[in-house]
Amino acid sequence: MTHALMAAPTCDLNDANPDVVRQVMLPFNDYGKRKMFAGRIRTCVTMEDTKYIQEKLYETPGDGAVVVLDGGVSLRSALLGDINAERLRANGWAGIIINGVIRDSAELANIDIGVKALGVSPIRSTKRGIGALDTPVAFGNVLFETGQCIYCDQDGVLLSDEPIFVRDTG
Repeated sequence: MTHALMAAPTCDLNDANPDVVRQVMLPFNDYGKRKMFAGRIRTCVTMEDTKYIQEKLYETPGDGAVVVLDGGVSLRSALLGDINAERLRANGWAGIIINGVIRDSAELANIDIGVKALGVSPIRSTKRGIGALDTPVAFGNVLFETGQCIYCDQDGVLLSDEPIFVRDTG
């Protein structure tokens, strides 16, 4: 089953589908090489720990999906670095959105994957195995659930329950 969706500018998607999209209201920064990406989402939650998510998610086929990682807005330790970003890319994930911070930002800029996060920290996460997958998470004024559709670019992040498209008006 493929989770890939057609990426399109979020401004155009919003204009064409104003009644079905929800805007994620957080000031994300772009860190990966890919600035525009979309896909069905897989949710996960952790607090300053990445072992569980690395083992259960990053090493599995992504099929064009996007990881939505709720790190509880912690700015203390990074939930993604260059090694795990490369694992996600190699396994076919379209991108990752982190309600928290990343590290290795210079290296991430050269990896062909979408990465949105709140900022950076040089501190690595712990490896205790704390986390959960496919559980609803809420941040940025929206509720994320596995299987929903997410669309990202430099202008923002939009969420919808079903795939959306830019309608041809020509």
